[in-house]
Amino acid sequence: MSNAIFTPPIAINENVLSYAKGSKERADVKTALKTFKSTTVEYPMYIGGKPITSGKLGAMRPPHEHHHVLGHFHKGDASHVNNAIDAALQSKSNWELYTWEERAAIFLKAAELLAGPYRAKINAATMLCQSKNVFQAEIDSACELIDFLRFNVQYMTELYQDQPFSPKATWNRVEYRPLEGFVFAITPFNFTAIAGNLPTSAALMGNTVVWKPANTQIYSANVIMEVLMEAGLPAGVINLIYTPGPLTGDIIFKHPDFAGVHFTGSTGVFQGMWKAIGQNIAGYKSYPRIVGETGGKDFVMVHPSADVEIVATALSRGAFEYQGQKCSAASRAYIPSNLWPAVKERVLDDLATFKMGTTEDFSNFINAVIDEKAFDTITSYIEEAKKTSDVEIIAGGHYDNIEGYFIEPTIIVTKNPSYRTMCEEIFGPVLTVYVYNESQFEETLDIVNNTSVYSLTGSIIAQDRAAVRMASHKLRNAAGNFYINDKPTGAVVGQQPFGGARASGTNDKAGSALNLLRWVSARTIKENLLPPKDYRYPFLEE
Repeated sequence: MSNAIFTPPIAINENVLSYAKGSKERADVKTALKTFKSTTVEYPMYIGGKPITSGKLGAMRPPHEHHHVLGHFHKGDASHVNNAIDAALQSKSNWELYTWEERAAIFLKAAELLAGPYRAKINAATMLCQSKNVFQAEIDSACELIDFLRFNVQYMTELYQDQPFSPKATWNRVEYRPLEGFVFAITPFNFTAIAGNLPTSAALMGNTVVWKPANTQIYSANVIMEVLMEAGLPAGVINLIYTPGPLTGDIIFKHPDFAGVHFTGSTGVFQGMWKAIGQNIAGYKSYPRIVGETGGKDFVMVHPSADVEIVATALSRGAFEYQGQKCSAASRAYIPSNLWPAVKERVLDDLATFKMGTTEDFSNFINAVIDEKAFDTITSYIEEAKKTSDVEIIAGGHYDNIEGYFIEPTIIVTKNPSYRTMCEEIFGPVLTVYVYNESQFEETLDIVNNTSVYSLTGSIIAQDRAAVRMASHKLRNAAGNFYINDKPTGAVVGQQPFGGARASGTNDKAGSALNLLRWVSARTIKENLLPPKDYRYPFLEE
């Protein structure tokens, strides 16, 4: 029985290691890469804490070397979805009995395992199965996931401490109960940290979870599951399944105990889920929580006073790191006519030094896009641009999928600010530039605000503070994460809570207490310390 008010360790952002030549971390991850490449694994699902096999196998391949098979995963069917739901519901009563500090200890231990003995393993898995270079893997699968686990514990304690005023002879308090039912976590390929955070944030608050990762991220998802089990997560709290999306949704969204969905993925899929939930709303025990981050068409707005080197670096990094496969990646840029010649020269100089290839070669800045479907979609935009009269490809435009799904970083310049690649999310290494008349900064801000249905990230680059002020105001609804004199990527847990509005999602800010609040149901308790003993009020006296 607890007889103290505990204070967890203060959350501090994990240091990003350099992986410089000769460093221990570089040697460790190289060893892990060799081990993974030389071993063929077979990954089960995990339902009720037990490894579950189906005998129906799917291959896991590096996107940059798609002829190589890293291993196989066991494909699930409707029975596995139902079993995962049952396991989550059966484990719920036991998990709810864990005190908050007991739950916290599990996820804090998971953070330390990732920071130490599992760091090279989670990074190597992400490098291979998601084609991230070592730095992109480090800031994602190691540091950001560690930060999510540590900071969520801190946010949980702060949330629990948020209590109402109590007047004389009354004790008011609020308890934050887990939701009734189970939570469904659907996670994407592009960030291992998101794959880890979506199920664990709900579980930390006392919920049990059915977790479906993207098939292209199963390889590193298994490392996360391994870490959680070693950290002491009880059986059935998080159930990991590899089942078809439509089939899984059809079962889960019709279940009366469905309590919420934590999603990162495409806008179309999210809207389809919301529609299904609405159609089934009368059948649920409680109104489900719907939390989603669904993409972006992120901008870099440049003022005539901007520093050319800052602009060029923001574009080179913001648009092309991880092949533009970030929902925050810079994919449209508005450059004033007075700066465009110098910006163009500097960016093209940068691109000329980019090396592209496998993640095992640490000198490669660019790697492969995730799979054949993504390759075909991205290259279709490039091919269309080649045939369009009012656009010009000034860099890249070449691609091949013989060994891996490689697409050169591509820059399109358009005279039409409403051209397709200025509006639609491509999710690849394609940046579209619109050069505006330097005297029309304010008018161009209106174009930025009205061009896209998304509202995730964006930046203003300017030396003129009045221009920064104007852009911050006029673009206040155009981005949930807004950057000044920086690229529009790289949000850090505990520093820049992440999420956007419009078609970019529900803006529930992963990496903050706002997100955790979605996974609890508050109960207000009033205790009268001196209750009345007569119904009569003073006003009744004659």
